Amino acid sequence: MSNSAALGPSTGVLHETGRLVKAPENFMTPDGIRQVFSEAKAGRRTFIRQAFAAAATAAGTSSVVAASNPVPPEGGDPHILNLPAHTTGLGMPVVTDGYGKPSQYEQNVQRRQSPGLTQTNQASVSFAPLQSLFGIVTPSGLHFERHHQGWWDIDPSKHRLMLNGSDPSLMKTPKVFTMDEVMRMPSVSRFHFIECGANTGMEWGNVAVPTVQYSHGMLSCSEFTGVPLKLLLDQCGVDYKKARYVLAEGADGSSMTRTVPMELVESGEVFVAYGQNGEMLRPENGYPLRLVVPGVQGVSWVKYLRRIEVGDQPYGSKDEAIHYIDLMPNGLHRQYTSIQECKSVVTTPSGGQVLLDKGFYNISGLAWSGRGKVTRVDVSVDGGRNWRSARLEGPVMSKCLTRFNIDWVWNGKPAIVQSRATDETGYVQPSYAQLRAVRGRRSIYHNNAIQSWLVQESGEVKNVQLS
Repeated sequence: MSNSAALGPSTGVLHETGRLVKAPENFMTPDGIRQVFSEAKAGRRTFIRQAFAAAATAAGTSSVVAASNPVPPEGGDPHILNLPAHTTGLGMPVVTDGYGKPSQYEQNVQRRQSPGLTQTNQASVSFAPLQSLFGIVTPSGLHFERHHQGWWDIDPSKHRLMLNGSDPSLMKTPKVFTMDEVMRMPSVSRFHFIECGANTGMEWGNVAVPTVQYSHGMLSCSEFTGVPLKLLLDQCGVDYKKARYVLAEGADGSSMTRTVPMELVESGEVFVAYGQNGEMLRPENGYPLRLVVPGVQGVSWVKYLRRIEVGDQPYGSKDEAIHYIDLMPNGLHRQYTSIQECKSVVTTPSGGQVLLDKGFYNISGLAWSGRGKVTRVDVSVDGGRNWRSARLEGPVMSKCLTRFNIDWVWNGKPAIVQSRATDETGYVQPSYAQLRAVRGRRSIYHNNAIQSWLVQESGEVKNVQLS
């Protein structure tokens, strides 16, 4: 607010609080997305650049909207002096909607489909609007999606979970469970992040997508509820000395199958989930049953879970032999690189947003690690020359998103904002130069490099990369 003030970082003086315009929530039309496909096939990027330029125009438009009800500098704000209708009249009756909805003024905060990652609506991705979220929990209706053959709303009374062994010696008693039988077992509820292995994948090729929703939005965090997988396997009499791998299979038409090492199951962390954020899973997120594999890339969190098979070696299924592999500089590829390494991103200020004033801002973002807890996040506003330690908001949990904040007084000059996370193993998030020295430039998956946002003198924030 223009007439408020805030305490500057470690200065003991008051600074005017800066105003920020939100990033454009949607910058491409369906026709534009189709044109991106054709341009990409021809090896051209001109249209994509034009679309991103349109995003900046949209940001300028939103500046006008943001200023449509300014606080008068001389005082006498009519929104204080004149009582509004909601203060003098009756509101809507109770339970107008049996299931609550967001405010009409937040209707643009939505998941958005990838403008060029996949070629069909059924095998596609939607990105979570990270720039519009608070704390660490992603609302179920904004949780990112990745589908390989579309989503289904499955009748839970007809859904079954089968457990079997690849060899009879690995499991004494194969079983089939109904949803009712699964939900009557002892349950656990845990907060965990889920990140697609291809999150930030376009940045490998230095394609600077405009907002954090498109650069990092294949990331969400929820409280999941379900039954530890080991409890189910114990009932089937699994021989854990011989059965060292698990194959999870989904019920959708893509026949998604993924190998999970048995040591993750034996730790008790892996579970079959039916609940998310206090209610049943949403259909887009695997209703009525999905696998939860904390810290591991999202493709292993198999949705519409229908079968668990135990085996004595990795299965080499289509989505772990051809896809979700890491091409290395020497032409070989890494396989079964499932752990999501320590990573962070500043969400405010971030691409597409506009800083309208000099003054105080709260830099905020998210950090996470597939190996445990985040222990530290450092923030730089000068492209990595100097770093300051940020505040970590509680609770800080293992393999869960962690929110961080730090005070910043913007002087109106260009700035490059970055964050760098460290986890409890001592692993430090790498720069692009450090990551590419090991992984090269031709990869798609597991990009956990430091993200850079350029704040221009105009206040516009853009996605940039530092070599």
